[in-house]
Amino acid sequence: MAFRRITVIVLDSVGIGELPDAASYGDKGAHTLGHIAAAAPDLQLPNLRKLGLANIAPIGDWPEESAPTAYYGKMAEISAGKDTMTGHWELMGLKVSKPFRTFPNGFPDALIAAFEAETGRPVIGNKPASGTEILDELGEEQMRSGAWIVYTSADSVFQIAAHEDVIPLEELYNGCRIARRLTLKDEFSVGRVIARPYIGKPGAFERTPNRHDYALKPPQPTVLNALKQGGFEVAAVGKINDIFSGEGITRAIPTKSNAHGIEATLEQLGRSFEGLLFTNLVDFDSLYGHRRDPAGYARALEAFDRAVPRLLERLGPDDLLVITADHGNDPVHAGTDHTREYVPVLAYSPSFAAGGSLGVRDTYADLAATIADNFKVKGTGIGSSFLSVLH
Repeated sequence: MAFRRITVIVLDSVGIGELPDAASYGDKGAHTLGHIAAAAPDLQLPNLRKLGLANIAPIGDWPEESAPTAYYGKMAEISAGKDTMTGHWELMGLKVSKPFRTFPNGFPDALIAAFEAETGRPVIGNKPASGTEILDELGEEQMRSGAWIVYTSADSVFQIAAHEDVIPLEELYNGCRIARRLTLKDEFSVGRVIARPYIGKPGAFERTPNRHDYALKPPQPTVLNALKQGGFEVAAVGKINDIFSGEGITRAIPTKSNAHGIEATLEQLGRSFEGLLFTNLVDFDSLYGHRRDPAGYARALEAFDRAVPRLLERLGPDDLLVITADHGNDPVHAGTDHTREYVPVLAYSPSFAAGGSLGVRDTYADLAATIADNFKVKGTGIGSSFLSVLH
């Protein structure tokens, strides 16, 4: 059947088990959901389990739901990498064949010198680091010197941290725009430049919700572009607009947390429109996955689970809700970076007589193909629609 509205909620980093090529990424044995369930045995996700979450792959000792209300399955990534942009772009039908550049030894001197010259401030850091650890190490020095803290990770990111009382937000954002322009050169190319403002005093620094991402534009059109060109609405909640550099977006709703993202999604579902509502809930990744905090991750999952009934109540018979992810970030895995995993897919509509299995999908882009099929717009040529299975 065709749906008037499709809502896609990306639980950022909620992977569901290693991909066959995980070992080549250093991620053998990764299983974000499975390891959270093992580390937090009191984890309670009754609403997601009713939809069919435990039917997708083994999670702790949870039994499969005998009568799941959603269609359930998992999707493999065919793109090169395990980056946020890579995952989201593939979800919308774009295969990334060449991984974004990473800088495990920090950024080249020529790039840093150009950045310092154009911004008028020196740089400290310039190395891979955890966002919280780099503040503990260099936050006090940054406040004293007025320098930029520049750091990266195993992802393709140029991150700039600055205390909001030392460098005003607009200056930080302008510095990011300068860095984005400088890093468009092939030898410096990174997927995202990220503003990482923080507040507080030494020993008690905390990042603020005023993060902003400056991403590369997708090199080819995605299903978002096709929807917009077809006259459909594409509402982006959270960092979706940043990830796609506004390409194919008709309405952007920035958010500051998972809770804010859920409320914004509910608000959008209260509107009448035809098209796609696309939400990213980032806290799973940024606050718990990267910080290797399985207990915190478990509580965040429970908070989302408690919101599921409210989301379902906003759906009409011509609505489809899809819950998925963009990569893994196993909080008990070695290191502090994303993990190469399958992502879950749960598809629900009040119109369904019952749920069922979607199996193992060959690519995240099966979601894009399904969206294109539903709205009868041109697909990207990647992925296979599962729309005909949904009834």
